[in-house]
Amino acid sequence: MTQQQGKGQWASNFGFLMAAIGSAVGLGNLWGFPYKMGISGGFAFLILYLILVVLVGYVICLGELSLGRNSGKGVV
Repeated sequence: MTQQQGKGQWASNFGFLMAAIGSAVGLGNLWGFPYKMGISGGFAFLILYLILVVLVGYVICLGELSLGRNSGKGVV
């Protein structure tokens, strides 16, 4: 293994803020939307939505991992 130069850091506070806001909005969607649909009687749509969230998330995760592996660069 090679020794790393140092920790990766955010380029700016604005970038970190936008990433944090995006994460909060995504989590709000993931928890809030299915709850509202289940209460309103949209159970069939809710099941389809959750299956698609898992499948799309898996595909995007694999894509990001393969891009990172091919480029040889770190996450940050």
